[in-house]
This record gives sequence, C-alpha cells and structure tokens, in this order.
Amino acid sequence: MLRSFSIQAIIFLVAFQLLSFLRETNMLSTDIPLNNIVTATQAVVIDEVPTLMGETISLNAQGKTTILYFFAPWCQVCHASIGNLQALFQKNEQLDVIAIAMDFTSSEEVMKFTSQHQLTFPIALGNEEIKQTFKISGYPSYYVLNEENMIISKSMGYSSELGLYLRSL
Repeated sequence: MLRSFSIQAIIFLVAFQLLSFLRETNMLSTDIPLNNIVTATQAVVIDEVPTLMGETISLNAQGKTTILYFFAPWCQVCHASIGNLQALFQKNEQLDVIAIAMDFTSSEEVMKFTSQHQLTFPIALGNEEIKQTFKISGYPSYYVLNEENMIISKSMGYSSELGLYLRSL
C-alpha cells in the first residue's frame, strides 16, 4: 500500500513538473537582459508605465532583484497567490516587486483588487503591447530580474511565498 502510494506520488510530481515546464516554454528565456527584449520590439515602452496612483514606473530592475508579477483582477489564482508576494515583499528589503495589472476593464477594478489584498508595492497598469512583449499567456505570471536587469527566473501559476523566495535567489 505504501509502495503504491509512493509510486503515485512520484508520477504526480513528475507530471506536475512536466506540465509546468511546458506552460513556461512560451515565456521569455532566462539569462538574457530585459533591455535586449525591449529593444527588439521597440514599440513598447517599459520605462514609463502608468501606475494606479497616476504616476509612471519603470519595469526595469533599479539595482535590486525585482519580481514582475503579471495578474488580472478577475483571476482567482491571482487572488490566492498575491498574499504570498505581499508577505515576501514585506520581509525582504533587498527585493523590489512590481505588479502589472492586465486584462482589466477599469482602474477601479484594479483598485478594488489592490485594496482587498492591502498591497503596498507599486501597481502598474499594463496594456496589450506589454502583454505581448513579455509573452504573457496566463495569470499569474512572474519574471525575476537580477540587479543587472537580467531575467533569472520565470513562472506561471500559483506560487507559495517560499517558491517566490527561492526563485529570487
């Protein structure tokens, strides 16, 4: 009985890892500078993306490891996982987080999401060009940039606080 359970658990873990790998193959590659990707598309501006607070923000790393978190306010997985991102942000001063709202109908919808989860990191208001540039095909999607603006990690779907932390190392 224990042997059968162990085999099933191993099969499940292998299948889960394979599915995760397949979902992430369409995302941007790691170990390349974000500047190279943006320069290649030229039409998208990631240095002056509007925020929920009426300012602009750059999606480039500003000398710190940075997590770019792409979400949609209607996404239930985003609702379940963004608390993990907020907790990680509060515990790590050496880490920047920028959440980018996508596929929203109004800034009020994004504000409601932000208020509901008591988010304290910047919320950028994304658009179709940003979505295409970052190859976002599902929510939530994450990219981790190092201090030199190089993509060092990526993921799609739910992530625990520990999983986010390990990706940011």
